[in-house]
Amino acid sequence: MKTLRDVPVGETSTVVKIHGVGATKRRIMDMGLTKGTEIYVRKVAPLGDPVEITVRGYELSIRKADADILEMT
Repeated sequence: MKTLRDVPVGETSTVVKIHGVGATKRRIMDMGLTKGTEIYVRKVAPLGDPVEITVRGYELSIRKADADILEMT
């Protein structure tokens, strides 16, 4: 399974599934990260946390724990 953390900087990928449950999944979906959404990985911090992405025309920084629950193509 390829997650958002596996997508290299400068690449675009599409969300296939969100593996989180409860409030975590709802928070991710409220940020606009839903099935079929294209995500462009802009930057990754030196220690891998956070990951800066572009989604639906805006920049967003998410924790690597949240990036791990997003299955990508």
